[in-house]
Amino acid sequence: MSKIDQRESFAASKRIVVKIGSALLAHSEEGILRDRIATYCAQICNLVNDGYKVVVVTSGAVAAGMGRLGLQKRPSKINELQAIAAVGQMNLMQAYEEDIGRLGRTSAMILLTHEDFSNRQRYLNARSTLTRLLDLGVIPLINENDTVATDEIRFGDNDTLSAFVTNLIDADLQIILTDVEGLMDKDPNIHDSAEVILKAPADDKSLEGLSSDRTSALGRGGMLSKVRAARLASRSGADTVIASGKLPGILARIVSGEEIGTHLFVHKKSLRSRKRWIADQLKPAGYVIIDSGASEALSKGGASLLAVGVLGVYGDFERGDLIECRTEDATVVAQGLVNYSSGDISNLKGLNSEKYSDKIEHVYENELVHCDNLVLV
Repeated sequence: MSKIDQRESFAASKRIVVKIGSALLAHSEEGILRDRIATYCAQICNLVNDGYKVVVVTSGAVAAGMGRLGLQKRPSKINELQAIAAVGQMNLMQAYEEDIGRLGRTSAMILLTHEDFSNRQRYLNARSTLTRLLDLGVIPLINENDTVATDEIRFGDNDTLSAFVTNLIDADLQIILTDVEGLMDKDPNIHDSAEVILKAPADDKSLEGLSSDRTSALGRGGMLSKVRAARLASRSGADTVIASGKLPGILARIVSGEEIGTHLFVHKKSLRSRKRWIADQLKPAGYVIIDSGASEALSKGGASLLAVGVLGVYGDFERGDLIECRTEDATVVAQGLVNYSSGDISNLKGLNSEKYSDKIEHVYENELVHCDNLVLV
């Protein structure tokens, strides 16, 4: 995780996802920070005028609603948060629409839940819509649909949503604007000598040890969620820059290649679109425990999961559901779309494929999870 003297320019990045955090957009007492939103809109429109296709993932609906309703403390009950988000969403998007419109550009509001990504048809529809909007020169404004999301289908934070959108549109660059300088090499609250990490591989899991999951009073995502979002975005070949949204001209400075914030770069080959869709389903219906031989084979890549390597089955899932493959020490090795139900796999575990018909009525494939439908985690 060494520093570099000069960061390469992102001038070739044609599709950019810009995620803006709640703390930058709204105040619990003042509500929407209109001057700051206007500043971001000007920067975003400048990028579009320069030929970039920009998608904005914006937080702030709950914070905006708190301001409009005069609430000082973020509620914890889901129904209260959903009601407040409904109030704030109107105000937030209106601010963007007015400022972008004054600059001669058109914006579009899109509210998403995790189900829009986990369902293949809805995923493709969302991808098609966003691609068409970008081709038309429209600036899509995306937020989680807080008013209908539940614990089972919510992203948890807009950093994760931003990474999903980055993968969805095959963006080249994800920019996460926050209220801190970037990822620090040690806790700045304890160490005065803490410095910003300028550059590191996005898939370096040691970065999580340097990241806090501490959130702000208005938002849900801490630095840990941003590091994980960078790793998710790298699956489609997108680099991520985490930087302070309080710095003047921050977007142009990042795109021009200025060494600012933390640049988490792609280190591995990107996944194909279908594999990214499988990888992005974060809510598995169950999991299987696999032996060391199966774990080793899957970890090398290109192998399918066979029943002979399965030791146990957990959860209630059907053919076509997403499941995890875990080792005996609970390490998740891979996840994929399963060819058999949990009941069938309970009968098939430990068997060679030629004996499947002795245990179940309908034999579909030799593989429990085919390598084409399996992604290493």
